[in-house]
Amino acid sequence: MKRLFDVVLSAFGLLILSPVVSVTALLVRWKLGAPVIFRQTRPGLDGEAFELYKFRTMTEEKDADGTLLPDGMRLTPFGRTLRKYSLDELPQLVNVLKGDISLVGPRPLLMQYLELYNSRQMRRHEVKPGITGWAQVNGRNSISWEEKFEMDVWYVENQSIWLDMKILYMTIKKVLKSEGINQEGESTAKAFTGSRVNG
Repeated sequence: MKRLFDVVLSAFGLLILSPVVSVTALLVRWKLGAPVIFRQTRPGLDGEAFELYKFRTMTEEKDADGTLLPDGMRLTPFGRTLRKYSLDELPQLVNVLKGDISLVGPRPLLMQYLELYNSRQMRRHEVKPGITGWAQVNGRNSISWEEKFEMDVWYVENQSIWLDMKILYMTIKKVLKSEGINQEGESTAKAFTGSRVNG
């Protein structure tokens, strides 16, 4: 039932949003160049790796040694706008159609974080990750990593189609109001690893 829900809504979303997706892709190509799509390996169901799609929001600027500059220096005003309205995440509807992720579920973080979870936090991988989730509509940036993971586990234990519909409705409201939009990057990674090491 959940898979049918995901396929129908993501296909409908891509159809309705196709003009927005097309214009965004053209703007990314114009502002940031190729590639238009940023791909990154993330852990999915049971921690299995998959390739997540997003619109690029950062440049490929490097220092004198050929090392990429910190995320904050490569994130452009245009990229911030894409993140503010979650437009960078539209390509993930393709991930949903492929079956990599669901519309609703714990947000997929980075592969290297897997070794930092305790046994309870690892339960977030008992379901497919999602474009949005319970933690994202209940604080997102204003709560700690431990609170986010606890909300992820709560979702795993209480998931239902009705809960997914509620989360999607709350997500749309937050996006339209630009509330609690997470800007993933180096600062996010440092905050998470620092929290686990110090905790």
